[in-house]
Order: sequence, then C-alpha cells, then structure tokens
Amino acid sequence: MNVNAWLEVAWWLALALLALGWSVALVNACTFPSLARAARPPAARRPTVSLLVPARDERATLPATLPGWLAQGPEELLVLDDASSDGTGAYLDEVALTAPALRVLRGSALPAGWSGKNWACQQLAAAAKGELLVFTDADVRWEAGALEAVRSAQTRLGADLLTCWPRQRCHSLGERLLVPLVDMLLLSTLPAPLARLRHVASATGANGQLMAWTRDAYERFGGHAAVRAEVLEDVRLAQRVKRLGGRVALTLGRELVSTRMYDGYGAAVRGFAKNILAAAGSPLVLLAVWLLNLTTYTLAWPFALLEPRWWGVVVAGVGLRALTNATAGRAPVEALLQPLAPLALAPVVCQALRWRGGYVWRGRRYA
Repeated sequence: MNVNAWLEVAWWLALALLALGWSVALVNACTFPSLARAARPPAARRPTVSLLVPARDERATLPATLPGWLAQGPEELLVLDDASSDGTGAYLDEVALTAPALRVLRGSALPAGWSGKNWACQQLAAAAKGELLVFTDADVRWEAGALEAVRSAQTRLGADLLTCWPRQRCHSLGERLLVPLVDMLLLSTLPAPLARLRHVASATGANGQLMAWTRDAYERFGGHAAVRAEVLEDVRLAQRVKRLGGRVALTLGRELVSTRMYDGYGAAVRGFAKNILAAAGSPLVLLAVWLLNLTTYTLAWPFALLEPRWWGVVVAGVGLRALTNATAGRAPVEALLQPLAPLALAPVVCQALRWRGGYVWRGRRYA
C-alpha cells in the first residue's frame, strides 16, 4: 500500500473517531448532570451520611482537604490510616481532638488477593453507621454545599450508586497534557442517556474519587469485596450494579468538587499506567487506540501540509477537546495542547506494557 493509500485509510479512521466523539460530546454538553447546590431539606427527610476516606501517606494533602470535609456537616467522617509512614495518623489524631465528627480508624493488614484501596474501603464501610456511604479520596476538595448536593442528587436520581468526576486542577504543563484526557474520554465516548439505561452493563463508568452508595445497595451488590483484586474497581463496581439491575448515576463536580490527582507529570504517568491496560482490555487494543489518537490529534498537523482536507481533522480535534473542557468546567483554550497529548501519553503506554498488569503503587507491589 502506497503513502496516498495509507493517508486515505488514516483520514477515514480519524474522521470516524471525531464524528463519534463530537456526536457523544454534543449530547453530553446538553444532558450530562452536574452537582448543584441544593436547599437543605428537613432532617427527617435526609438520609444520614458517613463520609469515608482511605488515607495512605497523605500528610501533605490532608490539611488542604480535611477542613472542607468537616465543613460539610456529615453525621460522621471516618478516615482510615492505611499503614502510613509519613505522620498521617498522628495528624488525624490531633485534628480529631477538636472535631467530634471525625473518627480515625487504623487499617488492618492487607489480606492476600486484595488491592490496598479496596481493602481500606471495605473496612470503612464495615465501621460506618450512615444510611448513605460516601467514599472520597484524600486529595479531593469539597466546597461548601457539596455534600448536600450529593445527597440531593442521589435521592432525586434514585441511584443505588452515584459517582462524580471532580474538576481536575493541574499545576504543571505535563499534568495539563495528561489529566484532562480523563474528562475527554468520558464525555466523548459515553453518552449520558445511554449510561442511564439500567440493563446495559457495559454502558457505564465510575470514578473512585467520589462514589456514594445507599447502604442497602452497597451490601446487596457485594461492596468492594466483590472487586477485591481489581485495579479498575470503580468501573467494575458500576458495571456490576447495572448487570444486577441496579441504578447508577454519573455526575460532574464542576465548582463543588475538585482535585489535583497527580503531583506532576511523572506521577501522572505512573498513575495512569497502572490502570490503562485494564481499561483497554489487551495490549493490542491499547496500542491500536493510542496509534489512532496519535494520527487524529498529532500527525494530522503534518498530514495537513500534504493534503488540505486534513485541516478539517486538525480543527475538529482541537474543537472536541475545547468542548469537553467546557463541559467539565475547564478552560477551553487549554485545547490548544491537545496535539501534544498523544505524545505525552506514549510513556504511559510504554510503562503499562512493561508492567503487563503488575505495578507498584503507594509502596505496595501488585502482580
């Protein structure tokens, strides 16, 4: 096959990817739910909340996030110190002296066959007393009214599981290249109306940074014990709920919930590499998807110098990133970085293929 034939095939593939992405992103721009501040209903009508946080070596993070959780006014805030070595436990104990709602748990030894986060969450759920179990990561910031918004959305949508994508805060260029791809993937591949269908198990997603369960649903669907060894436990839990007939609700955090997921580009590479292969399903699919994105968003620029019709791909690629950024509450101008994103993703793909499903995270090695 000559160069012109390759360019023809590549153009049609890129066009198909962007047509699908734009179709889904436009639907989601109009229909994807976001958390919104809600009036506080009478106490008799409000489910009690246990706000549950697994924490391993989070001493540097907690001073910025813990006050926000306490300000939400949960009936109880449980933070599990998962064998931290950086003073996390001592800091939590000190805060607990003046914060009656805060209860500090000490994690027990990690059993065989469990991932660390899944085991921590299972212990938190077992100790919780609330009717609504709200799991959130230690690096997630909650603004005033966020918990009431979660509680209100859970009730309004009748969700067994409500999950939220916090607005991603990025401080470095490397983070801006990689981290917003989480929003772009969600908002350009999973249409909200399809995700709302109860019995299409594959048409769902979830984000472990914020997952709110009714207690009955958590126990009925097996909790974290049902996915104890999964690295992509959030998505697998959502799929399980839908497969068994439950209701999953997806939301965006926008101005109410935000996080800085990774501290720099290197941390982002390691973080994405631990689960990108599980998300893709196989090394071959991972490579194929990366090459398609490289062609669509990066190689389209030099190809446009050879064939003018590629300029349409260039503009559509940048525009799609701008649209998903705006829907997620990020600056659309950041879309100008999209041509570099597949290049920034290359080390993630290489690391994932080297690990082949095994990885080291938070000082623990997983096979």
